[in-house]
Amino acid sequence: MAIFNFLKRKRTEKKAEKTKKIETPSQLKVEKKEEQDFKFEEKGTEITKKKSSFSGLAWKTLKSPRITEKATLLTEKNQYVFKVFPAATKKEIKKAIEDLYGVEAVSVKIINVLPKKRRLGRIEGWRKGYKKAIVKIKEGQKIEVLPR
Repeated sequence: MAIFNFLKRKRTEKKAEKTKKIETPSQLKVEKKEEQDFKFEEKGTEITKKKSSFSGLAWKTLKSPRITEKATLLTEKNQYVFKVFPAATKKEIKKAIEDLYGVEAVSVKIINVLPKKRRLGRIEGWRKGYKKAIVKIKEGQKIEVLPR
């Protein structure tokens, strides 16, 4: 009978561990607040702790900058062209540009480029369509699309 008591003891210990692991929602919120990203800025001799403004949503919104002849001409007017995910909205794109590049976006225009039919001999196919955004930034600010 001692063997059965041994098994019962293990079960009760496991149940006790499970009940200890369960936390209230208020405790979880406190832990999440403590785990936020912070940047350290050095001003003179003192180091200050500043919350990071990067929200981490840029990778869900922006695919890549579009570097074409037309896009380079638009940079003179403070407008930059980006390839974005199809589900991205104007507000999300604006926030992603502001967070990622540290500039102030004035307006965002979205264009859905439709897929095109292409042919190679007798074989017909489709070129993929995509969504692109033209972002106008504040006068005097600049985005370095191609690192030099």
